[in-house]
Amino acid sequence: MKLIFISGPSGSGKTTLSNQIIEKNKNGIVLSTDNYYKTGLISKLLSKFIEGFFDRSISFNIKQFKKDFDYIYKNGIAIYDRYYNFEKKTIQNIFNETNNISYLIVEGIFAKEFSKILNNKDYYFLEIKTKKNECMKRVVQRDIKERGKDKKQAENDFLKSWDIYYERFSPNRIKNNTNKFIIEKNTDLDHILKKLFN
Repeated sequence: MKLIFISGPSGSGKTTLSNQIIEKNKNGIVLSTDNYYKTGLISKLLSKFIEGFFDRSISFNIKQFKKDFDYIYKNGIAIYDRYYNFEKKTIQNIFNETNNISYLIVEGIFAKEFSKILNNKDYYFLEIKTKKNECMKRVVQRDIKERGKDKKQAENDFLKSWDIYYERFSPNRIKNNTNKFIIEKNTDLDHILKKLFN
């Protein structure tokens, strides 16, 4: 199965890019790390006391994510869609069986982190580079609409998340033999997709 990782800071367009790839190439599926945050009382408490909690590895349920990833990679089948509710700190599991999966996209702020544990698998890595102010505008609009934040809180949270993302990952912190592509505003996506799928 073909593996594609898409990474970038909050608001850089990871989900949009994933959807564009899925639209142009059928039989693929997206696993978003955003839907694998930890839940329950501990998550609710930690998110109140740890600045930038949702941008730190401590918030990511990597065990559940790896379980779903391994199942899809081995069987070419996905059983559930998972959706994280940021206000309630809960995950909704919706039964939705998808068969004949030929490629898997892993996208999210933890995609690069997860890719580091795949020692024996080859994959493509797409790193999105977007201007900070453009990312901030998108994130603030999303957080006000979907996550119940006011503008000031959304802006402060974004600035912290930006710093955390770039502190956590040095530019070359992926496997040396990985096929890496930088995606910018003027990048010819069709040209990249030909390299990925031809």
